[in-house]
Amino acid sequence: MDATVVGIDVSKKQLDVYVSPAGDRFVIARNAEGLDQLIAKLSPLGADAVAVEATGGFETVVAASLGAAGLPVIVVNPAQVRAFANALGKRAKSDPIDAEVIARFVAATKPQIRPLPDEETRVLASLVARRRQIIQMIVAEKNREKQLPSRVLRKSAARLIKALEKELNVLDQGIDDSVRGSPLWREKEDLLQSVPGVGKIVARTLLAEMPELGNLDRREAAALAGLAPWTRQSGVWRGRSFISGGRTSVRTALFMAAMVAIRHNPVLKPFYERLVAAGKPKMVALIAVARRLLTILNAILRDKTPWQTA
Repeated sequence: MDATVVGIDVSKKQLDVYVSPAGDRFVIARNAEGLDQLIAKLSPLGADAVAVEATGGFETVVAASLGAAGLPVIVVNPAQVRAFANALGKRAKSDPIDAEVIARFVAATKPQIRPLPDEETRVLASLVARRRQIIQMIVAEKNREKQLPSRVLRKSAARLIKALEKELNVLDQGIDDSVRGSPLWREKEDLLQSVPGVGKIVARTLLAEMPELGNLDRREAAALAGLAPWTRQSGVWRGRSFISGGRTSVRTALFMAAMVAIRHNPVLKPFYERLVAAGKPKMVALIAVARRLLTILNAILRDKTPWQTA
């Protein structure tokens, strides 16, 4: 018997839903009443998976509501779904087609269903994401300040930078309160920071945006972070390996930690130096360090054992 899979394409105002293999389609408003209706429709189906396409944040409340109702929710990567659609010959962009393709994509690939982050984790993730946005605004305004032609405009930029830096301090305090107020997070943060090269920001980014860490194998962890190497290959031709996909913010945080680790970590520094000495490009060696660091952090959270040099 074929598995029952629900595909949901999320837009700002509505949800387009497709149920496979029954072929049922319907549209529901993306609001509180619509979500209640959706849960009421899906709960009796006994679906094996309810797949929601990531759409810039519109899917968050939808996925959280469905997960809270006990439905097996999966948030899927839109780029992978679109590539799957292209392979099927469905190149037209329309929401009903997308909802069906999402369902067919999940039925074909059978991605693992993982528990959604709890409310506290979602709040922390939002704080960390907002912090990243504020930093980007500060950097952009500082760059703009250098190019402004008059003293009046430079003063205007300086005032805005000062206000953004004040807001950054408020967010940092909010993140600190969130993490240190939870015994579980406090323990995890301390475990992550026990590794030379991993600071407060990196640890909190991992806690917020990769809550599965500690419950994965090394391949799953690397794939989620976008650090798993992929190789272009056709017949006997073999191209260069590269990394792509995954959670960009997690990968960025791990690169930051890896850049510190290659200078100060007693295990990862010689590992990096051996790779470079063997002729590996420095960026390739740095990616390998980030991937190995992620494996170490995953094991530390899994075993609940802090970093040990020996």
